[in-house]
Amino acid sequence: MSELPDGLPNGILAFLAQAGWGDAAIDPIPGDASFRRYFRLARSGADGPEKGMLMYAPPPHEDPVPFLDVAQWLCENAMRAPEIYASDAAVGWVLLEDFGDDRMRDWLDDNPASESEAYAGAIDALVELHKCPPGPFAPYDMATYQREAALLTEWYCPAQGLSVDEAGYVAAWEEVLAPMIARQLPGVTVLRDYHAENIMLLNGVPSAPQGLIDFQDALVGHPAYDLVSLLQDARRDVSPELEAEMLARYQERAGADEHFAADYARLGAQRNAKIVGIFTRLFKRDGKPRYPTLIPRVWEAMERDLAHPALAPVAKWFDANIPQHLRAAMGGEIT
Repeated sequence: MSELPDGLPNGILAFLAQAGWGDAAIDPIPGDASFRRYFRLARSGADGPEKGMLMYAPPPHEDPVPFLDVAQWLCENAMRAPEIYASDAAVGWVLLEDFGDDRMRDWLDDNPASESEAYAGAIDALVELHKCPPGPFAPYDMATYQREAALLTEWYCPAQGLSVDEAGYVAAWEEVLAPMIARQLPGVTVLRDYHAENIMLLNGVPSAPQGLIDFQDALVGHPAYDLVSLLQDARRDVSPELEAEMLARYQERAGADEHFAADYARLGAQRNAKIVGIFTRLFKRDGKPRYPTLIPRVWEAMERDLAHPALAPVAKWFDANIPQHLRAAMGGEIT
């Protein structure tokens, strides 16, 4: 789509005028890994300055409808998703509440002494989310888990010049995940990208309620998935000690069963395999050089997951196809 001379997408002024924000100042926000664009809005209101966030998710590359549906469901269930002020999904516009500048990750860079408090708030938000009946979203089923795990063999292995046993990889994951999938019904709403870059600390306060963003890919699945996303963060170091502390906090407050630790490891390995593949794709296909530098952190977390007895078939596959000394040596070296 062509753009206005000042760099704003066509249609932005008409949408804002229709939404009652035609007099707002528009400040673009830099993006990275998607076709979505964001603009911060500011205007004078009767009771003082007003702020808003404008998301542009243009079809066919993006579809804002899932975001709108999940946001509505979260708000209806007392979770702190942004309020939607106006939208035109057909062309990709969504005007929503501005949660401010305090992303959990950035805030913790400046306030490291409050790390435990901020993560405890994020854990408690998951406990509350998992008390809700599962949302009206598609299931996180075996086909989805397998499709995600396969990103490693589709992207990372070829990038490293590795010829691997793909059929054996699928079979190993089938064996590892099947017992967990049998236990995950009826399931909980899984936001799928729940980590320190997607949690907003409202008004700079680290404890709950915390603002949720980037949840448009929600599915119904296992309660450990978002916990893994938070505590085995691909973009921020989370110490094993903090991971263990917060895992125990969740298990106590949610009443997790005796299989939970094993399922956490299963989903940790599955998610980390997916992320290695996605980060390789972002570099090889999309030319984003930041992502290979993050891969060693992901491998490190995956090694801890693979050490769990529940992951024995997958660990055996890795030992045969991508031995540990190679994983350690080439974690971030993608050419």
